[in-house]
Amino acid sequence: MNVVIVEDDDLMADLMTTVVSGLHPSLKVFKAASMHEATELWCEKQPGFLIVDWVLPDGSGLELLRRIRTTDRKLPVVMVTGRADRDSILKAKHLGISGYISKPFSVELLHERLSTMLETVLPGQPEVRSLVERLTEGLESGVQIPGTVETATILSLMERSEELSAGQLSERWQNEAALCARLLEVANRSSFRRTGEPVVTVRDAISVMGVPMALGQALALSLDVGASFQNSTLRELADNYRDRASAVGREAQKIAIALGKRSLEFQTAGLLSRMGELAVLNILEQYSREGGALAQNEIERALSEWAQQYGNRLKIQWRLPMTMRQMIGSVHFLPRDGVRQDLLIMRLAGLLSDEVKGETEVLRLLRMLGLEDWQRAATAAEEKGEG
Repeated sequence: MNVVIVEDDDLMADLMTTVVSGLHPSLKVFKAASMHEATELWCEKQPGFLIVDWVLPDGSGLELLRRIRTTDRKLPVVMVTGRADRDSILKAKHLGISGYISKPFSVELLHERLSTMLETVLPGQPEVRSLVERLTEGLESGVQIPGTVETATILSLMERSEELSAGQLSERWQNEAALCARLLEVANRSSFRRTGEPVVTVRDAISVMGVPMALGQALALSLDVGASFQNSTLRELADNYRDRASAVGREAQKIAIALGKRSLEFQTAGLLSRMGELAVLNILEQYSREGGALAQNEIERALSEWAQQYGNRLKIQWRLPMTMRQMIGSVHFLPRDGVRQDLLIMRLAGLLSDEVKGETEVLRLLRMLGLEDWQRAATAAEEKGEG
């Protein structure tokens, strides 16, 4: 079912998108920043649910609702606004709203209210499409990757949000691939519109949106139904890919520090190095929940054939700068002309984090980076620690 969110505040729209997307695997969310865009989406997507802000740049949510009610008296519409006076509520009720949520609201309240409202309009049993159709649709409609953030942990952080800085949160979340990816996506969309400059580190992303909004995004992601896999095979694979991405990030950070470079960008590139696989696994989990059967060879084929496409789609969707895209890609394969130091670092990090290392290539990269002595010292320290 299609859901249209009409909200001109980018960060608020992204937060509501995260909440709604996590309510049910069958929901596809589209955003509009004005009454004009909303009218076009209403005609084009024929949504089964509408969430509308009261105040829009080119009119009001009430005016949009009035237009819709001339032809559709049954479409569920929720008004989200800072107005809470009796007259405003009565005006909206007169036009047949299904619910009314006042700003400021908590993510928990939004999640609870929308869950209740959507239960009445969601299909009982989603139509089971073929796996290829599901993967194709997922690639075209906007890609997400699953998270593992615990709701209780985020709630405890929210209680002391005034004490937290962007640096503290980024350090705490540095190994949460899905959350870091989501924060980068939201911050880049907002920052890019204002300045045209991309955001490349999680710390900068949190700084752009602010600690409260970052915590709101984290809480919304923790409530995502796709965040915890029901399929045990997919869950094990997701955990494995997250661990591998975290390992690449750690190795990249160590190498960058050894070379006197700013390590955060390298750690971020490593953390995002398996985002394609995680995105594919998220689609496979949704497919499984919709009633689709998954054989082991189908899972392996989907990862082999679709992970790179999903990864590339996410790089574009998040507006990552070309240098960051190349760094992520170099973890898996170093292009022939890839002699830039940042690309060499990422390829070396990918190899060092892999249990099956290409020793010849590792030695070559160490020589190119001038790190033979550093590697020998690191190996000796590890052996000493084991002893």
